[in-house]
Amino acid sequence: MSIELLPAYIERIDASKTDEVELKNIALEIEEELLPEHIAILLEAFPLDVRLSLWTLFSCETQQDVFLEMKNDSKQMLLNSMDDEACYPLFERLDANDLLEITENLSDHFIEYAVNKMTAKHQEHFKKAQDYSDEEVGHWQSFDQKKISQNLKVSSAKKTCAREQETLVDVVYIIDKESKLLGEIPISKLLMMDNDTLLTDVEYQPVQALEATRDIEEAADEVILSGKAALPVIDENGHLTGRVDVHSAYRFKQQVKDSQEMQSAGLSDEEDLFSSVWISSKNRAIWLGINLVTAFLASWFIGLFEATLQQVVALAVLMPVVASMGGISGSQTLTLIIRGLALGQITESNREAIVKKELKVGTINGILWASVIGVITYIWFDNPMLSLTICIAILGNILVASLSGVWVPWILDKLNIDPALSGAVILTTVTDIFGFIAFLGVGTLLLL
Repeated sequence: MSIELLPAYIERIDASKTDEVELKNIALEIEEELLPEHIAILLEAFPLDVRLSLWTLFSCETQQDVFLEMKNDSKQMLLNSMDDEACYPLFERLDANDLLEITENLSDHFIEYAVNKMTAKHQEHFKKAQDYSDEEVGHWQSFDQKKISQNLKVSSAKKTCAREQETLVDVVYIIDKESKLLGEIPISKLLMMDNDTLLTDVEYQPVQALEATRDIEEAADEVILSGKAALPVIDENGHLTGRVDVHSAYRFKQQVKDSQEMQSAGLSDEEDLFSSVWISSKNRAIWLGINLVTAFLASWFIGLFEATLQQVVALAVLMPVVASMGGISGSQTLTLIIRGLALGQITESNREAIVKKELKVGTINGILWASVIGVITYIWFDNPMLSLTICIAILGNILVASLSGVWVPWILDKLNIDPALSGAVILTTVTDIFGFIAFLGVGTLLLL
């Protein structure tokens, strides 16, 4: 609920940015009432000078917590605006997972400082995670799993559970002397066992484990669908190395979703609200350029019907209607398919059924809105052949849009191209070109 307080805080900070006493009071309130991730969002709402004034009023602990939640671009802006001595406290007492999440674009000397400030245990974990790419589970696994040797008694296992209180832990993993994963025991079941029972005499439950080299996005889906608090991670030899909990899985999926939404607009998901003009311009320029190319391509096809447009001016007036209806219809299907691909709901086996369903939806909407637009066109221009022309074009373009909305993201996904990044540009090009060709082509046949 604390995120609902952000607009009020933004107004208060803006009004008090020159009043140091009031700004200090506001900073104290923020630390008490807002979560670190919400403070990070709040800071991004201000230019760098105001952001720094507020930043210096937070405690060191709050600064570190907030820094971990910032976007990469926001982190870099902050680090670039302060000297190294002021930055070093941000990298103290980090665990391996915290450092792994912020290493992208982080200077080597900051990484080295953070590693040196870690405990030996976390240094080992960080090194182990670095053996995997950032697309593999092993890079993102946490190392807080409860693992117990099969040679211990139940009483020792209970003491381990009581001593190491971790979140989202509902089972203990049983390993042999080589750390190979043998099975798991629910903690609730373990607490009911006799203390003198040897774990070798207990029947373990089979384990649904993730291989450390597994794709992290696929693994996140598996964790979410498993119905468990976490899934263990094993290496190629079956040794238990860590786990991925459901909170981390959901967080990763949300990051992917946010990234896709930003990229679909030609933006970087890590772009700060007050990034430099040059960085923001560079991030957006490429997709404006791509869109320009597709716009000229559509214009070239229109130019092929120059003679028709000169004789029937009404076609030029109505062309935006055809393009708009196709674009909107296609984007609706595109959004649905991209979400399905992200969740792993669309496969070879159900693709044909999805195409048929979208064609039926397109047919119904095509007939409905082609009829409505046809009637409006007749009332406007009093030309039945013009009405028939736009009816045919609208129906055809909506059907093509429905097919494109399925096939464009599907093909892009198979080519390992993010459909959220380029799907909308390609789909708009397809519907615009087909709509113009259909409308002007039919118009040439029926009106000239």
